[in-house]
Amino acid sequence: MRSSRRHPLFVPALLCALVVLAARPTVAEGEADGDGADLGISAQVARLYDDASEATRQYEAGRQDAEAQRGRAERVEELLVRERQEIAVLHQDLGRIARAQYRQGGGLPYTAQMLFAKDPDDLMRGQRAVWRADLAVANSVAKSRRAEDRLATDEAKAQSAWQALERRSGELAEMKRTIEAKLDEARSVLQSQADASVAAGSCRGAVRLDQPPADSTRAWVAPVQTYELSAGFGSGGERWAHRHTGQDFAVPIGTPVRAVGAGRVVKVSCGGAFGIEVVIEHPGGYYTQYAHLAAVAVDQGQLVATGQWIGQSGTSGNSTGPHLHFEVRVTPEMGSAIDPVPWLAEHGVDV
Repeated sequence: MRSSRRHPLFVPALLCALVVLAARPTVAEGEADGDGADLGISAQVARLYDDASEATRQYEAGRQDAEAQRGRAERVEELLVRERQEIAVLHQDLGRIARAQYRQGGGLPYTAQMLFAKDPDDLMRGQRAVWRADLAVANSVAKSRRAEDRLATDEAKAQSAWQALERRSGELAEMKRTIEAKLDEARSVLQSQADASVAAGSCRGAVRLDQPPADSTRAWVAPVQTYELSAGFGSGGERWAHRHTGQDFAVPIGTPVRAVGAGRVVKVSCGGAFGIEVVIEHPGGYYTQYAHLAAVAVDQGQLVATGQWIGQSGTSGNSTGPHLHFEVRVTPEMGSAIDPVPWLAEHGVDV
């Protein structure tokens, strides 16, 4: 599976993205009913999908932050375990001191021994014993109290950290549900428009997508950025008359589809088994086809650059689920396809 590199984003910005998602109208102001309104809705859906993708990236950044916070909280818990063990040792020390006092005093406290002293030397020895015993007890008690105070402080911090983590997890879960709901809505509208176009056998027109930054360092790219490969070239199946003529890329509805190389759009079609499709002619006599789309973003005869978004994936036509059907041909028509995977590899693109 190939994945595009993402820049780190921060969760607070996600709230802004969600506000944008919720606030965007379904139809642009001033648009009338009919074809013009359909085109406006299509453009809104395209932008909504982009917003949802941006919000998803921000959610992932927040999820990673929550995982880091969970790690910190677990480290605090480990510290508390050690502190509790240290306090238990201190309590054992106090017990040993008390038992030693009892044994040394023959069952009498040190003050009683001083009262029964027979001479000054005996009295001084008793005072030194009292002083040493008191000092040992005072030190042990002070150390135990400091440890207990530190334990109480650390326990409060740990509790606060876990509560913050639970709040953050709840917020992220709610954000994710909102993102998924918006994304499902966008995909549903996008695909319903595609199905209507295929049923009518005519395209509604190109949707103008905000293009990604151009990458002049690469002459060829994969048709989608993040994907899983599904049906390959030459594979059999009930839905194909002979053999599968392309490579399928399993992607969600609405995924931006890219021109694998520079060329000219020679065909935009919205009917038949391929559903909504685009065919591009490239220098050198090869053609690439992008089928089962939900929307197109180019017009027939238009020149396109490598990596330019030419449409959005879908499941239109003879399709069992969302995916991009990609072909490489030696003519613009079906029946001239070659295996696209080694062809892409020859052009420096591994899929």
